[in-house]
Amino acid sequence: MKKTYVNVVADSGAATASPESNESPLTGTTRTRNKGLLSRLQARGPEALTDAELVAVTLAVPVEKAADMVRDASAPTATNGRDAARMSALNEYAKRMRNMDPRPVIDSARAVAGIVPANVREAKKEHFLILCLNARRQLIHLETVSIGTLSASLVHPREVFSPAIAHAAAAVVAVHNHPSGDSTPSSEDRDVTRRLQRAGELLGIPLADHVVVSASGFFSFREHGII
Repeated sequence: MKKTYVNVVADSGAATASPESNESPLTGTTRTRNKGLLSRLQARGPEALTDAELVAVTLAVPVEKAADMVRDASAPTATNGRDAARMSALNEYAKRMRNMDPRPVIDSARAVAGIVPANVREAKKEHFLILCLNARRQLIHLETVSIGTLSASLVHPREVFSPAIAHAAAAVVAVHNHPSGDSTPSSEDRDVTRRLQRAGELLGIPLADHVVVSASGFFSFREHGII
């Protein structure tokens, strides 16, 4: 038996009964209620909403209809039509999200620059960071090695590669900021890069890149053919 939902006409205040529709247009009352759900979602997070309320917000349908959809989803043979297709799409999206690997892929200097927090790019002191990557070039660990003027004495291969060894990294990316705003590498930057490259070759953990970042841009040793 089809269910009947009451649609309230906002301008006249009259209530009219209509058979269940696959489209389920939102009335003024339902739209207001869903805005309330959205406000609660934003303020308290998705955990504060019931399954039906989550479906109502996502599909923009009345909560009562969403409750029916959630109930029927547990009995697929009893569900058909567009509601079933929508719930199937939601379930598939949830499954994909569960299987999604949250670790970012670091496959370019732009990706490296995107990982570096803005407060590091714009810092008044130089920060030297090491990015540990797995064989698929996914970031598995990020660590600040030193803070201060970049030099061979501050950035020793031991400090750089210790976290890489501890996290079984397949490769590393070095990155540091230039407080001056100019990302052009200095002679000290080049010296440190050569030392790290040699150490990586000996350890079997290659230096995939060394990226200099600043508030205005970035410079990649790899993309400029230096390593």
